[in-house]
Parts: sequence; C-alpha cells; structure tokens
Amino acid sequence: MNSATPVALVTGGARGIGQGIVRRLLERQYAVVIADNDVENAESACAACRSLGPVQFVATDVADEAAVRHSVAVVAQTFGRLDALVNNAGIADPPQQPVDVLDLALWNRVLSVNLTGSLLMVKHSVPLLRTRRGAIVNIASTRALQSEAHTEAYTASKGGLVALTHALAISLGPDIRVNCISPGWIDVRHSPLRPADHAQHPVGRTGQPGDIAALVAFLLSPDAGFITGQNFIADGGMTRKMIYRE
Repeated sequence: MNSATPVALVTGGARGIGQGIVRRLLERQYAVVIADNDVENAESACAACRSLGPVQFVATDVADEAAVRHSVAVVAQTFGRLDALVNNAGIADPPQQPVDVLDLALWNRVLSVNLTGSLLMVKHSVPLLRTRRGAIVNIASTRALQSEAHTEAYTASKGGLVALTHALAISLGPDIRVNCISPGWIDVRHSPLRPADHAQHPVGRTGQPGDIAALVAFLLSPDAGFITGQNFIADGGMTRKMIYRE
C-alpha cells in the first residue's frame, strides 16, 4: 500500500449500507478497516472486497469503549493514519414496544450502540483524524424527523445522532469536518418489492446502498470542503411528500 493512500474506518461495514460504503471507498482508492461485531459477515465482506483494495476487519462492539480503543489502535499500528471515519453501526430493527411497557434494557442498548457508539468512535479517532484534517460521516435515519408507532428508542438514538453531528462539527472544526446522512427506505435485504413500494417514492424507486455510499464518498472528499455540521436526507423525496389516508 502506498503511504499516501487515505485510510477510512467504517463501523457496521459487514453488510447492508455499511458494506456498500466499504466497496465505494475502496473504489475511491481508500484502504478500509471494517469495525463490526458481526464476525462471520465481516470476514465474508473482506474476502469479497479484497480485489478492490486493502481492507481488513477488527471485531468491535462500538458500545464497549475498550473495544473501540482497540479498533482505533489497530488502525494506527497498521496504517499510521486515519483520514475518514464513518459511523454506520447500529441496531436497525429493535423490537417495537409500546412506551408504557418499553424494556429499559432495550432502550439502553439501542442508545448505547446507535448514539454512544458513534461518540466513542469519534473520541478515540480524533487524534489521528486531526493530524490528517480528516472528515467524519454519521449515518442517522429519516426516523430522526418522522416516526412510526412504538419506535421511541430507535428514533431517539437517530435524532440524537443528528444533533451530535452539529455539536461535533463546531467542537472539532476547522481541523475535522463532521456531517450526517439520514437514509430513507434502503433495500438492503434484496427481497422482492412491490411496484407500489417503488412508485410511492417521488423518484420512482426505493434506495440502494450505493445511493448512500456515493453521498458518503462525496462528503469525505475535498469537494465537500465547505460543508460541515449538516444532515443530508437521502430518501427519494419521501419526507417532502404529504401523505393522508383517503
């Protein structure tokens, strides 16, 4: 690997949106470290992506500060630099429980992974990122802006991540830029979808991991050098659509 090769650390890169981000960054000539607690899928993702460029996996529970510290240390020891951090890890489909019976352990675990995990990754990555005048992208959700019933833990975690983004942008600027992406319906399961699923989106289709990966790559690039503290909604226009039952 060339010593000038930029290095990205992607949490939750084993599958779905995260794997799409890993592939896109490798195509953009990054070396990529995947931090994930899904060992089987992460190892498969690395094997599938190695033809694209340098990629490796470090087992990480982002809610565990010792594990986060270790993952960043691996990056430092292996590459000696860190140019980009993508906080994508999250519990995407927690059980939906009415608030009056919401299990506190579930609430705490979702916030620990989805919100605190991103803070811990930033905390331990800042020294390396500051040296490179790097950039951070957090992956939130349109659920930070609109809700389904009984999704309080997930919604609160993603809303907190949007707010954390602009707080970090102010605290870490001008050395480090920090932005956020809030995806809408991204088809990560590749299951058959109905024509109506696509048609309800103003762009005429549901999203793909590559849609988010392309935006991540842009926000990490010098072309986004005047952008920080922002939340970019990538949802095919759904949050701009008035929906009433007729």
